[in-house]
Amino acid sequence: MTTPATDSRGMGYLESLPRRAVMVYLPLGVFVFVLLFPFYWMAVTTFKPNAELLSREGNPFWVIEPTLAHIEKLLFQTSYPQWMWNTVVVSVVSTFTSLAASVLAAYAIERLRFRGAKQTGLAIFLAYLVPPSILFIPLATIVFKLGLFDTRWALILTYPTFLVPFCTWLLMGYFRTIPYELEECALIDGASRWQILVKIILPLAVPGLISAGIFAFTLSWNEFIYALTFISSSEVKTVPVGVVTELVEGDVYHWGSLMAGALLGSLPVAILYSFFVEHYVSGMTGAVKE
Repeated sequence: MTTPATDSRGMGYLESLPRRAVMVYLPLGVFVFVLLFPFYWMAVTTFKPNAELLSREGNPFWVIEPTLAHIEKLLFQTSYPQWMWNTVVVSVVSTFTSLAASVLAAYAIERLRFRGAKQTGLAIFLAYLVPPSILFIPLATIVFKLGLFDTRWALILTYPTFLVPFCTWLLMGYFRTIPYELEECALIDGASRWQILVKIILPLAVPGLISAGIFAFTLSWNEFIYALTFISSSEVKTVPVGVVTELVEGDVYHWGSLMAGALLGSLPVAILYSFFVEHYVSGMTGAVKE
């Protein structure tokens, strides 16, 4: 059993500057460097002219004569704006569709207490562990037979296959933290299950919904295998597929435009996380605790 003196010595261990530098600042500095260096490299490559990109002289980590030629080529000589619009539409519609299905599934499993509810919840989560590289073959057959091949609907209807399982599992954990007594009181007052879900559960589960929504949006935004398999026309491609397939010609890599596309494509997700990071952490915390 620890004593107050031991606790005070433990709290004061990091008071000296050398210890803080070694135990806190140095690990944080390494972590931030490793985390942000890819974005820095993308930014440097985006604004480097081709002469500097292909030259072995000079500092590779700095731009001597910055240029906007790569961004101009990306925006005006390719279908990148259309790729971005396709990515936004597919990600937003898939996210809201998956959230709607996940809310109903998670609430039914956690609150209705039917026989086999726990097994159903476990089966839903195990479905998330199935690799997309296995599912895209049978899904491709279904998409082709439904006449959805090479359309945005092919992605909108297939993305929930991997979004719904995890979102359901996450929301199940968050719904579990909401006191059941609130629902019992509402039932005594004559509220229906739908009214309880809409007016009590969902307002209390906003952090969990934001966490699930960010997760689903990020996966939809970055998804590559389904978008590469189900889409062939340039005007229907999403950013991850369009940048890779349209800016690589044989063995010629347009590195400036490639990095510009990757940098611009990562900004929406980064901005989304920056606005909702507190809710995201709160939702993830509530989802993993009993």
